[in-house]
Amino acid sequence: MSKRTTVIMPQTEKILERMGEQIKLARLRRKLSTELVAERAGISRATLWSIEKGTPSVSIGMYAAVLHALNGMDKDLELIAKDDVFGRKLQDLELVTRKRAPKKDGDL
Repeated sequence: MSKRTTVIMPQTEKILERMGEQIKLARLRRKLSTELVAERAGISRATLWSIEKGTPSVSIGMYAAVLHALNGMDKDLELIAKDDVFGRKLQDLELVTRKRAPKKDGDL
């Protein structure tokens, strides 16, 4: 069975790279080694390096495990798509408005 590849847009690749850099900086600020963070996250050091590079083929679950290993930073994942302004506007456009029943001639 061949491995599936996902097409990632260039803008998304840059976001992942920045996220990887931020994860690496968070690890370095805490003075934690790659060995310790990888062990806490239950992943290999090579996978941690891939995460710190922003590699798109690494699962989001592994990113979450690393963030958790950095003293609970995984709570920040709850902020993703929290305030979906565009989605709410689309939803509001599809709201059904009730229409009044037409008046009969004799109801006046």
